[in-house]
Amino acid sequence: MNNLADDLDFIYSHSQGVFNLLRGRSIFITGGTGFFGKWLLESFNWANQHKGTNINIVVLSRDPSSFKSKLPHLQNGISFIQGDIQNFCFPQNKFDYIIHAATQASAKLNEENPGIMLDSIIGGTRRVLQFAQTSGVKRVLHTSSGAIYGTQPPEFTHIPETFMGGPNPLTTASAYGEGKRVSELLGAIFTNNTGIDFINARCFAFVGPYLPLDTHFAIGNFINDAINQRDIVIKGDGTPYRSYLYAADLMIWLLKILTHGKSCEAYNVGSAEGIQIKDLAQLVVETDNKLKVTINKASSGALPSRYVPAVDKAQKELGLQVYTSLKDAISKTLNYNRLLS
Repeated sequence: MNNLADDLDFIYSHSQGVFNLLRGRSIFITGGTGFFGKWLLESFNWANQHKGTNINIVVLSRDPSSFKSKLPHLQNGISFIQGDIQNFCFPQNKFDYIIHAATQASAKLNEENPGIMLDSIIGGTRRVLQFAQTSGVKRVLHTSSGAIYGTQPPEFTHIPETFMGGPNPLTTASAYGEGKRVSELLGAIFTNNTGIDFINARCFAFVGPYLPLDTHFAIGNFINDAINQRDIVIKGDGTPYRSYLYAADLMIWLLKILTHGKSCEAYNVGSAEGIQIKDLAQLVVETDNKLKVTINKASSGALPSRYVPAVDKAQKELGLQVYTSLKDAISKTLNYNRLLS
């Protein structure tokens, strides 16, 4: 039994018009083995298997054999080619769409090897766009990031697509955000030169099955603590605001932006419901009242940092919304991971 069956059926039911548009089409996906990618493949696999959509998916992966051994059920209309995002050999197939989701969202890599991070993002996008010109695609969806805005001014409760700020170019920590900014620019130049649509999904923070629980994602760490019956210890003061969109909702958003988003524009993707880290931790431990939350530092009294998108554009233009409450999203993620442990 597929533990994601309810979510995948939910995605299809809220994206039926999109799947009808994609029926019988071919899609090339980069980053297909990461958090976003696994959910994309699950969604297309489900639609092919249960709804007969006959969507042909080709996935770029550095190690297809390893991925297929871990998730062998992902086979309905899905095939893999081996290669690196910066120099992969172009498959001879013709494609209707490309979803470019290949980026290592790794705080460790960004900190220790920012040059590699920057080169990978920019070089990967350039290679994908070169391929797009030869493959007959109509539209390219680029999974960009809220990091392109740089540090969100704390007086902004939500950051809109019209904000013209950016990462500080004098700090190496900006490699990821600057790479995404340059990728958006490369896409605009590409569209200007070719007429092929290029759409940016500026993604913020998410929660759900397949989210790594042992990296830099606070919500993943908290869920990992709860699964392992550990009290949560917050290293800072717990005041920063974040927001989280559930993975099934994310798929509905990305699929709609792929097919209906305006070319050379960007859409924030995430939840507008900001929550402080200390309250997020408390929400996680509510699943087990024996656990406690400890905060290591006292608040400085300054305005707390924020990373929360304004999503009015996606809501008004594309009819998108947050379908899953944060409480339910956490519960679903906990239950899924507990079944694995």
